[in-house]
Amino acid sequence: MELTHFNGQGRARMVDVSDKEVTKRAATAQSMVRMAPDTLSAIKAGSIGKGDVLAVAQVAGIMAAKKTADWIPMCHPLPLTGVDIHFSDNNSDELYIEATVKTTGKTGVEMEALTAVSAAALTVYDMCKALQKDMVIGPTLLASKTGGKNGDYAREEA
Repeated sequence: MELTHFNGQGRARMVDVSDKEVTKRAATAQSMVRMAPDTLSAIKAGSIGKGDVLAVAQVAGIMAAKKTADWIPMCHPLPLTGVDIHFSDNNSDELYIEATVKTTGKTGVEMEALTAVSAAALTVYDMCKALQKDMVIGPTLLASKTGGKNGDYAREEA
């Protein structure tokens, strides 16, 4: 596959998508925050002093998806048609975050989905850091994507 992120001088450029077809596109990304069982219990009980951790993390993830092009230099600003974030856990020490982002456009939303889960995970950390500073974020990964010239992708489970 030829990479198109370099100009004739070998310098980075924003890819020209002018000639690409508009298609429905979606991407799902996942991340995880590992923490002490007491921290996860406090999140689920709503007893973190800063407020409802998951509600704030959900809004942060949605806002981040909408602003991805502002802080990932080569990303195109995209009109997103949907951002949905879900949380689950293992009832012990892991909080799972999944974001699905959709658009109808000329380029995909993989970076927006990855940005959404990253911002949500960072928000969880920020809201809980007074309780626990050694939380671990990750792995963060693209789980799937649909649409576009390169077709669909679904991550194979290890």
